[in-house]
Amino acid sequence: MSEAVLKLTVYFGESDRVGGRLVSDGLCDLFERREVRAALLLRGVEGFGAKQLLHTDRFLTLSEDLPLVALAVDDEAAIRSLAPDVERLVRGGLVTVERLRPAGGGELPEPAKLTVHLGRDDPYVAVVEHLRRAGLAGASVLLGVDGMAHGRRRRARFLSRNESVPLLIVSVGSAAAAARALEGLPDVVADAVATIERVEILKRDGARLAELPSAPAGTWQKLTVYAGEQARHRRRPLHVELVRRLRAAHASGATTLRGVWGFSGDHAPHGDRLLAVHRRVPVLTTVVDDPDRVRSAYRIVDELTDETGLVTVETVPTVLLPRA
Repeated sequence: MSEAVLKLTVYFGESDRVGGRLVSDGLCDLFERREVRAALLLRGVEGFGAKQLLHTDRFLTLSEDLPLVALAVDDEAAIRSLAPDVERLVRGGLVTVERLRPAGGGELPEPAKLTVHLGRDDPYVAVVEHLRRAGLAGASVLLGVDGMAHGRRRRARFLSRNESVPLLIVSVGSAAAAARALEGLPDVVADAVATIERVEILKRDGARLAELPSAPAGTWQKLTVYAGEQARHRRRPLHVELVRRLRAAHASGATTLRGVWGFSGDHAPHGDRLLAVHRRVPVLTTVVDDPDRVRSAYRIVDELTDETGLVTVETVPTVLLPRA
C-alpha cells in the first residue's frame, strides 16, 4: 500500500437493514467488489447505541441483535471512494475514518498501536508470541465472521470449522517494541497487512500513566479498555459493569468485543481452552464520541480500572455519519 492509508470503521446493529437487506451483507459485498486490501466484520458481545437499548449475548431474547463493527483498510483513494456507497447503506450507527501508517512507513509514533490483519489459517498464535517477545504491552486476537484476507472473501458458515475466516491482532506498546515486532513479522507470517496508529496509554493495571489529552478542534476520541474476561469489578465481569455504568450515565454508546487469544503485560498468552470452567479470553470495550462525552466516560473507566486493564485513547479525525 502507499504511504497514505486509511481505516474506515462502521459501528451498527446486527438487525440493521436497508432495502430489505442486512447492512452487514451489503458492506461485506461492497468490500469484496472493490477488492479492499483488508476488511473484517466483527460481532460484539455487549453494547448500546444512542437509543440506549442494551444488546448482549447474555440474554437469549436479545442475542439476535448484537452490535457489529465493520473495518476496511486500504490506500486513501480506495477508502475515500467507498464513502458514498457506505453512506447509502448505513442509515444509523456511526462511521469513522482514521489515518494509519503502513509497515515500513517511517518513524513510529510513541506509543504505538500495531494492528496485523490475517486469516484464521495463518499462525496467529505464533504472531502473538512474537509480539510478546518484541516487548509490546499487550495483544488481542479478534476473530471475524466475514471480510477480506489475502485478497479473498472469507466468510464464516454454520457447521464449518471456518479455518479461513479473517481476523486481526491489535497490540499496544512502545515505538521500539513495535519496530522490533515489524522487523521480524515476515519471518512468522507472509503477506500480512500491518499498520501503525498513534495511541495514548492512559492506565495499565491500575496505574495512571498519562492524563486524558485534549482533542484537536473538530475531532472525536476513541477510548478503549482492554481486559481479560475473567477481570471483575465486585461481583460482575468488568466489561459488563463498564457497559452498565456507561449506559446509566447516558453515554452515547459503547461496544464490547470478545477475543479468542492474547496476552497482557508479562503474562503468557492465553485464550479459550477445551473443558475450561472459566474463560480467559481478552475483551475490548470501546467508546467513540466527542471529547466532552469521552471525558465523562473516562471518569467511569478510571474508577472501574483501579486494579486491572489497559486503557488507551486515540484521536478520530473524521466522522462521516451522525447517529440515527
